[in-house]
Amino acid sequence: MGKKNKKDKKGKGKEKTEQKTEKKAEKRSKKELALKGEEDIEKLIAEFQEQDRRKTNVIEEKTAPPSPRCNISLVAHPEKDELLMFGGEYFTGNKMYMYNDLYIYQIKKNEWLKISIPNSPPPRSAHQSVTVSHQGGQMWIFGGEFSSHTQNQFYHYKDLWCLNLKEKKWEQIKAAGGPSARSGHRMVAIKKQIIVFGGFHDNNRDYKYFNDVYSFDLETYKWTVLNPTGNGPSPRSGCLLLPIVEQNKIIICGGYSKDKVKKDVDKGITHSDMFALIQDKKQEDSSEASLKWKWQQIKQSGALPSARSGMSAALAPGNKAFLFGGVYDVEEDDEDIESTFFNDLLMLDSEKGKWFTVQLRSNKQTVGEKKKRRRKKKDGTAETEVAGEEDEDDEEDDEMEVAEEGVDKLEIQDPAPVAATAAEESVFTVTYSQPDPLSKKNNDQETGNSTMEVDKLWPSKRMNPSIAIKDGILYMYGGIYEEGDKQVTLNDFYSLDIHKLDEWNVIVAEDRSLQQWQDSDSSSESGNDEAGAAADEQEEDSDESMEITFEDAPDRKDGEHISDYFSRSQDYWIQKAREIYEEEGETLSERRLVRFAKDICEEACDK
Repeated sequence: MGKKNKKDKKGKGKEKTEQKTEKKAEKRSKKELALKGEEDIEKLIAEFQEQDRRKTNVIEEKTAPPSPRCNISLVAHPEKDELLMFGGEYFTGNKMYMYNDLYIYQIKKNEWLKISIPNSPPPRSAHQSVTVSHQGGQMWIFGGEFSSHTQNQFYHYKDLWCLNLKEKKWEQIKAAGGPSARSGHRMVAIKKQIIVFGGFHDNNRDYKYFNDVYSFDLETYKWTVLNPTGNGPSPRSGCLLLPIVEQNKIIICGGYSKDKVKKDVDKGITHSDMFALIQDKKQEDSSEASLKWKWQQIKQSGALPSARSGMSAALAPGNKAFLFGGVYDVEEDDEDIESTFFNDLLMLDSEKGKWFTVQLRSNKQTVGEKKKRRRKKKDGTAETEVAGEEDEDDEEDDEMEVAEEGVDKLEIQDPAPVAATAAEESVFTVTYSQPDPLSKKNNDQETGNSTMEVDKLWPSKRMNPSIAIKDGILYMYGGIYEEGDKQVTLNDFYSLDIHKLDEWNVIVAEDRSLQQWQDSDSSSESGNDEAGAAADEQEEDSDESMEITFEDAPDRKDGEHISDYFSRSQDYWIQKAREIYEEEGETLSERRLVRFAKDICEEACDK
């Protein structure tokens, strides 16, 4: 017992030391930011909350569709034909904007409402929301992140909020023992509890990914840490979390995480595994919070999606999840990463772990016609046809009938073998799990039942769209994609009947005029070649005359390696790099900014 107690004390001592170190680092960082004229991020949030407390009335007004924003939450109202949108962010290339707007989309009226309610949660993105039917309908929000305009500061939330949809009243639920501050987590409501899994915390100095599981009881308003038995998923953020309510089961699939290889190198991993979190059936008479849970790995089958992150999902009746989009990054050289974005529509039978590629029925036979034709074939009354062609047509029809016919009638292929590929860059290494392109099974999937037919309009490629399903209709808002170093934040809005699967309906078309971006590599497109050459010459003269000094740089220790010094003082060098480019009226992507910061650090150390 004595040894065990010593270990416990040693662990607590280490934890306290880490907390003190973190507090000192935060204090030093705040002083540096204050010298640069940037207000502390926690003060910004406190000021917002103070302004919000002065509100006394609920203001509800009709409005135009929301401006472009990403990492929002979009959920269906549990009682009405409405969708609820909250929060989000918008990046212009050199400035980050955060929102706490609450929008309601009235489906039957095809109208947007913007509602201002006193005591609302502060602005955030990458949070999670769920809705439940209690007390006329509630929307619960947990966590998320806030960024300063310059992105020099990040703040992760660990607050829990409840919006009473009937009374239009926000309430912060101050229950102890909940998850730590995080964003990129996932959250679902199952029976009388809310389950939170995973996420990450990043303060620009260090990061941490989570694989812990918490339950919040909707009756007692208490948090409980779940400690499932068995081998579960590794720490990650941005995964899929799908409840199977009648089986007391939750599916976790995919996600993203990073591991530190050494001081200046991180390894990023795109996960493709699948697990089930299952309640113990032997304790059905116990309370929800006291039930034991266990992990079980799921073997996937069918038309598995290619390696990607940023794929979004919504659960339909029958435990069928519909998924859209995503991105796959491959590094081409030390400077550029080639991103492949997706716009395929997939369906996952979450009970069986079977994947399907969804095709639209545009210009195809109706379900009734196909059923009638099959009945004739069974009765021997069908017209004479080429058997091979007819069988192939039936297979395609079966795949497109996935929402109505059920997945049992679909032909499923075994999952392809998985290979790992890695791409290295100076900042971090990214590893992807992807289907083996040499696998015959994978080739069969790509040329057979995984092929997506686009007969009519189809939403463009993107990652992180927001998806919700209400009364058999799938709704999808926005997302982001990249054009070179430019990040495009979408605000288009679509619907798709998942029973008919006939065509995408455009509710709000993409409006490129709403996009704002200050491209670091942009130059004037007007004028002739002579004017362009003169501008280039003037820029070169400016570079030659620019004198860069780093007299206020943190001291470098004797014998300290440059990489160690940069790792310790990178906040200073990144800010200097940003100031240099801002002086030239230009901006850089965060990835290139870090590289440039490292370059000027090395140059200064060599002098």
